[in-house]
Amino acid sequence: MIDGFLIAKLLSSWLFGFSTLISIINPFGIAFVFHDMTRWLTPRERSRLARQIGINSFIVVVIAMFLGSRVLSFFGISLEALRIGGGLAVAASGWAMLRAQPETKEAPKAMDTAPIERMAFFPLTLPLTTGPGSIAASIALGAERTSSSQDVLLVSALSALLIAASIGACVWLAYAYAEAIARRIGPQGTLIATKLTAFLLLCIGVQIILIGASDALRPLLAARG
Repeated sequence: MIDGFLIAKLLSSWLFGFSTLISIINPFGIAFVFHDMTRWLTPRERSRLARQIGINSFIVVVIAMFLGSRVLSFFGISLEALRIGGGLAVAASGWAMLRAQPETKEAPKAMDTAPIERMAFFPLTLPLTTGPGSIAASIALGAERTSSSQDVLLVSALSALLIAASIGACVWLAYAYAEAIARRIGPQGTLIATKLTAFLLLCIGVQIILIGASDALRPLLAARG
């Protein structure tokens, strides 16, 4: 039986994890990038693709939260190294998007849109949606699930599943309605939103690097002090 304390812990864990991942993934900002990459699809095809990306995002987050720390331990990779490497990848992606020039492309033939379905996982889920930054954050959230109490472990597992499901649902909704939002704000507004998203992505990458570097340097500075 889950008492009020465990329910409060479940809600607080979900709120902390969801707010952390949603700020890094930023699906409502990345939706403009998704729309640009799939602008030749029909609304039904884009909606189906958005649903698959949402499911893929749920799976990636769940695997990272439950198995990520074990994989890192197996390869001898520290969480600090993962944050620095993931931050560099996120910052590089944001910088490339920020410097990219708008391109005018001709609409592809019907047969040329077939590979889009095969792009549902790579690159539309990984690394566009659940990139190194969100995976590093998911692993960090999962690494904090340590307790000797079975009830607390159960609540932690439920909160992890709830966080992943919430992220997947937000990705699905944001991508499914990307065309409607882009049409409402117009091409110029879409370009501005894409550039702002790229700048935020760059800043998030730098922030992840700073966190990883500070965590790595803290023991060294404490030892010298």
